[in-house]
Amino acid sequence: MSPDTAAPEPRPTLTDGVVVLRPWRPEDAAEDVGRWRTGFAVEHDDVLVGAVTVRDLGGGVGSLSWTLFAGHRGHGYATRSVRLLVDYALDGLGLQRVEAEVDAGNERALRVATRSGLRREGVKRVVPGMLDRAETDEVVVLARLATDPPITEPAGFRSLLNSFLPRKRAIAQMLLRDHQGRVLLCGLTYKLDWDLPGGVVEVGESPQLAVTRELEEELGLKVPAGSLLLTDWLPPWGGWDDALCLVFDGGVHDASVLDDARFEVREIADARFCTPEEVRERCADFTARRIESALAALESGPGYTESGR
Repeated sequence: MSPDTAAPEPRPTLTDGVVVLRPWRPEDAAEDVGRWRTGFAVEHDDVLVGAVTVRDLGGGVGSLSWTLFAGHRGHGYATRSVRLLVDYALDGLGLQRVEAEVDAGNERALRVATRSGLRREGVKRVVPGMLDRAETDEVVVLARLATDPPITEPAGFRSLLNSFLPRKRAIAQMLLRDHQGRVLLCGLTYKLDWDLPGGVVEVGESPQLAVTRELEEELGLKVPAGSLLLTDWLPPWGGWDDALCLVFDGGVHDASVLDDARFEVREIADARFCTPEEVRERCADFTARRIESALAALESGPGYTESGR
């Protein structure tokens, strides 16, 4: 984080009873202090321990920066200082948004930001060497708005947690069979191997409703999803993050059901019921294993696999 212009003069003295944020004094001396003199000095028990600043970006937006000097880290002073500065920037300076950009690998700074009430908004890619960062190619953007509920309130605390807790991508697929025991597969326009019909679950969408929607959108088939057969975890692969693939029972149908199919041409090149041998021939190995596990679950009950195993 690169400090720059901060709160306009005169700067007040702020405290939470443990740390004190005060204007810099001519006699202050600390490592690289000159870069921070437009912000606040941070004291604990009358000892200079660090510095914080908020830079006015215009449009009601401020950019936060902070540092603790050697020998004073690990005591919670940074979190207390940033929290004080955020409150001052929103309440005292009238800013509508305060934000920070933290190196994606700087776990300590990320903890300070979130414990100070900044919600994680996303990751911004940067070219190495930009933003005074010699090596980093990603920064995490965190921010707090003037309209956000206080983190001392349940709604505010839940929103804060929700912003940085892990999120898992979900894929919903359907296992449809014909009276010969063959499985419906789709030939896709964006990859060579075939797969079960289905797709990515949208944010806030039921996986069971998602796969029903996908079949109607991509194949023109109205087949309500039945019970869950299989949960298959897919590890990170080929540029994709990991995901959970949920396979639902689509029941048994006459093969002529495809006579009424209408393909979404941007995604579906072909669809047909396939024998076990054709499944192994057309599908990637992990997809073939998933289908075998889902078929087995029809008899044994819902199962869990990882990459089909």
